[in-house]
Order: sequence, then structure tokens, then C-alpha cells
Amino acid sequence: MSETDPTTATGPEPTVKRGNDLVTAEVDAGDGMSKGVLIDESDGAPHFAMRRFELAPGARVPNHTNEVEHEQYVLAGEYTVGLDGEEYTVAEGDALLIPSGVPHWYRNDGDEAAAFICVVPHGDDTIRVLDDD
Repeated sequence: MSETDPTTATGPEPTVKRGNDLVTAEVDAGDGMSKGVLIDESDGAPHFAMRRFELAPGARVPNHTNEVEHEQYVLAGEYTVGLDGEEYTVAEGDALLIPSGVPHWYRNDGDEAAAFICVVPHGDDTIRVLDDD
């Protein structure tokens, strides 16, 4: 086993990005949801992307699946998430694991915006919207 000299190791450079610089955009698949990419491969992150989502009051995101897992941490507010047929109310400080292929949706019935961090591995994250039947 060899040791790596940290002064000669190659890899990503440390990165600090300021929250005030975050650019957000509406998410096409949802009504009232916006997303900003905090860190991803363009920043040199080798394995994961970290995104910040916001659910406006009244926001609705339809039942869908993704090709990759999602780890989420609720930053603010309260909203309902459907996971594989079960409904959960989540709030600031809660964490979620949504395995790849698990049907899920979001709804903010409150009067205040809700926000969460979502971390996903790099790769194909095809979204498939499911029928509401």
C-alpha cells in the first residue's frame, strides 16, 4: 500500500460559492418549484451534485421517478411529500432518502415557501412523470 503525498495529489480544487450568487430557475416538471445548482461537476465535484430547491406556497410537483437516488435535507418551511404511495409532512431539519425508481411528489399547502437541499450522484437522471391514476 502506498501513501499519497498531499502536495502532489491531483483532484478538484476546494471551492466556495456564495449563496447570494446562486442562480435559480423554475423546474419544468413542477408548478411553483425552483432549483439552483450549488455544486456540481462544473465545480470539480467528482461524484455528486448539490442543489437547492424552493417550493412556493401552493407549489405542486407531480408524481414521478428518477434514475438516481436523492438525499434531501429540509432547510425551511413545511411541505408534504409522497413516497412510494405514503404521505409525509416534513419540516426544517428533516432528512429524506428517495431511492432511484421510487415514485414521489411534492406539495406545499402552506402560506410560506419551503426549501431543501438535494444531493444526487452524477449520471443520467431521467425524470419520468407518472399518471395520477
